[in-house]
Amino acid sequence: MLVLCRAGHRMQAARAMTKFRLAVVQLFVTSDKSQNLKRASQLIKDAAQQGAHVVALPECFNSPYGTKYFAEYAETIPGQSTQMLSQVAKECGVYVVGGSIPEEDAGKLYNTCAVFGPDGGLLAKHRKIHLFDIDVPGKIRFQESETLSCGDSFTVFETPYCKIGVGICYDMRFAELAQIYARKGCKLLLYPGAFNMTTGPAHWELLQRARAVDNQVYVATVSPARDEKASYIAWGHSTVVSPWGEVIAKAGTEESITSADIDVQYLDEIRQQIPITKQRRLDLYNVEEKKKS
Repeated sequence: MLVLCRAGHRMQAARAMTKFRLAVVQLFVTSDKSQNLKRASQLIKDAAQQGAHVVALPECFNSPYGTKYFAEYAETIPGQSTQMLSQVAKECGVYVVGGSIPEEDAGKLYNTCAVFGPDGGLLAKHRKIHLFDIDVPGKIRFQESETLSCGDSFTVFETPYCKIGVGICYDMRFAELAQIYARKGCKLLLYPGAFNMTTGPAHWELLQRARAVDNQVYVATVSPARDEKASYIAWGHSTVVSPWGEVIAKAGTEESITSADIDVQYLDEIRQQIPITKQRRLDLYNVEEKKKS
């Protein structure tokens, strides 16, 4: 009888490990870095108290978003912002995906996401691969490359639930990145981002649903809250999309915590029902990671 009970507990534990709660924190970012860090820390704690296992912050959570701000707010890693992330991850016993911060390293600036585990250890560091250089006549021109350098690495980290892939904002537009993450075994893709009032209503949700359906993965985006007085106005609407392409959680424009349950067993069922991974014509086409020389 004791053996059966233990086996039952093991089965319950295994089932529990296929589902976890993700919280996306839509932070209202100000020009006061200390206030941003204090507020982010509190919201991570609030999310953990609400049952989150993984908590994600928005792009540029410690700084206003804009080329004129990156150098002023830049830090090395470790530094003030990442030390806070490490501390609160350990205190709450959760995974913290630190949105992004302007990072300074060897005289260059990067848009960087640092990920910390429940023990406070640094698990991964993603430097934005695709820089946001766009020019939509009469609406918006933005050139991250005027101040930032691009990253050159894929970023995947392990949890007891599943592998998670990380991109930052503009990275989401590149389907190949998501395909490679899916091939690496990721079942959740996280994109801290700050789409604007032109690209947000047009493409924010569309891109998330496309990446989710194309790869049969969960996709989550984390935006700053909307600040109408900012020089760069973020769209908001942090979102979680299922592998079926359904929006299962969505924020408004204000500061908020939005949570969703990520069900890995449900994802596996979808992949069995529509087995596109097995049906790819790899004899005709392929997307591969380039090996560094």
